[in-house]
Amino acid sequence: MTDLPQFAISVDQNKYLPEGGSEVHAIVSVEATGGPVAAPSAAAAEVIIIDTSGSMSYPDTKLKSAVAAATAAVDTLRDGVNFAIVAGNDSARMVYPAEQALVPASDATRAKAKAALRKLKAFGGTAIGSWLRLADELVEDHQGGVRHAILLTDGKNQHETDEELDAALFRCGGRFVCDCRGVGTDWKVAELRKVASALLGGVDIVADPQDLVADFQAMTEAAMGKAVADVALRVWTPQTARLRFVKQVMPTVEDLTARRAESGPQAGDYPLGAWGAESRDYHICVEVPPNAVGKELRAAWVKLVVPGAAGAEDQVLASGNVLAAWTDDEAESTRINPRVAHYTGQAKLADAIQQGLRAREEGDLDTATARLGRAVQLADEAGNDPITALLRKVVDVEDAATGTVRLKRDVDKADEMSLDTRSTKTVRTRGGV
Repeated sequence: MTDLPQFAISVDQNKYLPEGGSEVHAIVSVEATGGPVAAPSAAAAEVIIIDTSGSMSYPDTKLKSAVAAATAAVDTLRDGVNFAIVAGNDSARMVYPAEQALVPASDATRAKAKAALRKLKAFGGTAIGSWLRLADELVEDHQGGVRHAILLTDGKNQHETDEELDAALFRCGGRFVCDCRGVGTDWKVAELRKVASALLGGVDIVADPQDLVADFQAMTEAAMGKAVADVALRVWTPQTARLRFVKQVMPTVEDLTARRAESGPQAGDYPLGAWGAESRDYHICVEVPPNAVGKELRAAWVKLVVPGAAGAEDQVLASGNVLAAWTDDEAESTRINPRVAHYTGQAKLADAIQQGLRAREEGDLDTATARLGRAVQLADEAGNDPITALLRKVVDVEDAATGTVRLKRDVDKADEMSLDTRSTKTVRTRGGV
């Protein structure tokens, strides 16, 4: 692999532990700069999945807007990028091309794809797992390149079992990245978040179908800017240590702990998906045996790697160390690294919002008030203004600093779903700390 962006890892932590201390926290920041704007077109694959179930015709602006959005996405594809369009209801079918394959983007294939899109009709039910399985089959021969899908739905996954969807997600995990969008307010945030999370993508609501075009264009442009596929964070820990968790904390909160794939003695890989020129932050927690005052050790060795295929050598893009040192200086050992504290608060914020909204839906208004009040407090402390603005559409804030709020009696469903879908979006620390 040549001409990659330049990758760098930096580690923020307070390495000092008190005598008897054993828990090490660090924020690992990964940044990619320079290099090519994107991967070679012939190595990239894009699948656009449009819900064409019967509900997409109520109102008919949903399907019309979805067609316009898919058209914009097709126009955004670079020449040579392999693509296909899939229609999904209670099964999946090819829109373009007619055969089950990807075709290189060109003026001719874009024109044919847009003509096929204009013929779409809405009918049938919703079985998202079947849509994903077809996408997986389409990218089968393109596993060496950047592989991305966009999935749009307006409803709940009613025409297959939860087990069937879970099986599809298990099969597709690591095979392609999928960004999910829900249009309108009749879909389930938790359901679509599960799909996006399993496939290392994002999830969001597009309440007004007219906003789909700009959203699809932005997603496609972002996908076209990816330069490296299948990047992993490899974490080595000493034999006596235990890696408690690995979480992405910027730009969104995503727990990667359960996705570990063993990659060697005392080392595991955590999938990060495809990368362009961007930066992301990860929170790592390691438990080490207590040591004597004055001792220092490497609690973790983190590397950014592209695992080699079929026995080929892995490519290491960057590396960094997480350290542990024992001290009897109380001022040193009790100082909390500001970036660790900030992102710990952001993860708690996402949990508080989701717990509060769930309690509100279940009619437990006391719990909803308490959890959403805590969310207001955490968002205020973090300077997360976008989330604060969304929270204010669900609660009346009496005192943000103390989290004193009252639940609004009438809340627009779209506002509630926007808060839920965006609860995991984080902001960087104030002043770049």
